[in-house]
Formats: sequence, C-alpha cells, structure tokens
Amino acid sequence: MGVLGIGGLFFRAKDPDALNAWYRDHLGVGAGCNAEGTGDPDDWYWQVQGGPVVFAPFKASTDYFAADKQFMINLRVEGIDALIASLSAAGVAVETRAEWDDPTTGRFARIHDPEGNAIELWQPPL
Repeated sequence: MGVLGIGGLFFRAKDPDALNAWYRDHLGVGAGCNAEGTGDPDDWYWQVQGGPVVFAPFKASTDYFAADKQFMINLRVEGIDALIASLSAAGVAVETRAEWDDPTTGRFARIHDPEGNAIELWQPPL
C-alpha cells in the first residue's frame, strides 16, 4: 500500500519552544534527538528505532485519557524503571498502576507534559 510508518506527530501548543525543550530534556524526543543505535542526531527530525506502533481510535466517551484532549501520546521505551526515577527526580509526576502492567502487553506509566497532554510510557514485554 505504500505506507511505511508514522512520519510525524503535530499538535498545537501554547508555547511550542518551551514544550519542545521539555520533551527533549526529559524524554529525548524531538528534532535533534536520536534513539540508541540509530546514528547521529539531525537538527530537523528525531531518529527512532523501528518497532511496534499501536494506531487505535478510541470511543469519544473513553475515560482512558482526559475528556478535554483529543489524543494521548504513547512512547515505546526501554528501562522504564530508570526513566521513571529520572522523571520523578526532575519533579515530573509519574503515575503507575499494577493493573496497567501485564506480561503479555508490557509495563506502563503515565505522565503529563507542561500543557497537560497525557503521555503513556510503554515498555513492551521483553
């Protein structure tokens, strides 16, 4: 069919520069960042590792994320415990729930960026 993957994620922000800096500094996400083993960073894009991507529209009435938000970002991570510790040390509130974790789907944590957008951190099963 020709589609190779998601080419970008674009959304409105009250302060795009500050939000870009927050994602870069806390999560290593955005232009100028690269995932481990993907080469040198590029000023224009974020180089990621290949892997599974879930594309799933939810019912408008879902309570899985805030009703006033149209989307939730899910980031595939490794070393979720170390990432949670780093975020917590930086003052980022991290939510975890035992019922979110399942050996067949992986481990999850939830944070919010400075503008209130939910970010789900997902470590797939090993």
